[in-house]
Amino acid sequence: MLLEEAIESLAPRRNGTYIDATFGGGGHTRALLDEPSAVGTVYAIDADADAIDRARALAREPRYQGRLIPVHANFRSLRAIAGMYGMDRADGLLMDLGLSSYQLDEAERGFAFRFDAPLDMRFDRHAGQTAREFVNDRSESDLAAVLWRFGQEPKSRQIAAAIVRARTREPIETTMQLADIVERAVGGRRDRATHPATRTFQSIRIEINAELESLEAALIAAVDLLAPGARLVVISFHSLEDRLVKRFIAAEAATCVCPPAQPICTCDTIPRLRRIGGALKPSKDELDANPRSRSAIMRVAERLAPDGQPVMRGG
Repeated sequence: MLLEEAIESLAPRRNGTYIDATFGGGGHTRALLDEPSAVGTVYAIDADADAIDRARALAREPRYQGRLIPVHANFRSLRAIAGMYGMDRADGLLMDLGLSSYQLDEAERGFAFRFDAPLDMRFDRHAGQTAREFVNDRSESDLAAVLWRFGQEPKSRQIAAAIVRARTREPIETTMQLADIVERAVGGRRDRATHPATRTFQSIRIEINAELESLEAALIAAVDLLAPGARLVVISFHSLEDRLVKRFIAAEAATCVCPPAQPICTCDTIPRLRRIGGALKPSKDELDANPRSRSAIMRVAERLAPDGQPVMRGG
């Protein structure tokens, strides 16, 4: 999603080192490696083992051999990954925070309620709590808090109570079970544009994968890792993610953090980023071709020199 815009915003350099922090289906990585500027190396990171299998298959293609490095890890470990691979600096870093089509279309992953499948929703199926464990083990108050915090679900308490009642009769095992419980709790669909369980599924997925905490950790590590003049590109699909990214860039671009009432700046703050453009959304053509991109928002920032000044970008 926003593929051309993302690659253009990264402004790839010849022989540069790039990080695709969320490999997914590999579209962005492939586009980077196919750039006429002849990008040197792309580190393809993903917590999903299936995505890394796709990255390894891509890395075996003759034109990508030696230039694509698959890394099975969550991007929150970006600092440790850089140390493991001896990466001092990156010339650009991309985060595409949406679920890949592979994840949405594979029933057994449990991300979508259009399939009747086991409740899982983990990016890494070998670690962490499953959605099944979450809905069957967490307290009613915890369930309601998660649905409100990550989904702004107005009927979070009713849904949480319905989940607890249902699990006393039998464990909630499948996506369809959970979707039906939510639908009954909110009084049916009532001509809704989206299924009434959409926010519930989204909230649970964000919670069990610690998505916002991981994003914040990755952003902090990214700024430390980017070379002066390098670009950070983040594509988000949720208002909480976008707000976090927007505020992070604004904080790193600030030239003063003194209290507003203080008449003279004494903080000597040196900015580390500068914002490049505003929030970018998919074009009408992309929306027509891929309706799933409707909530995508891209933000771009550039790493400044140690003195807080922009760097003249070369090819």
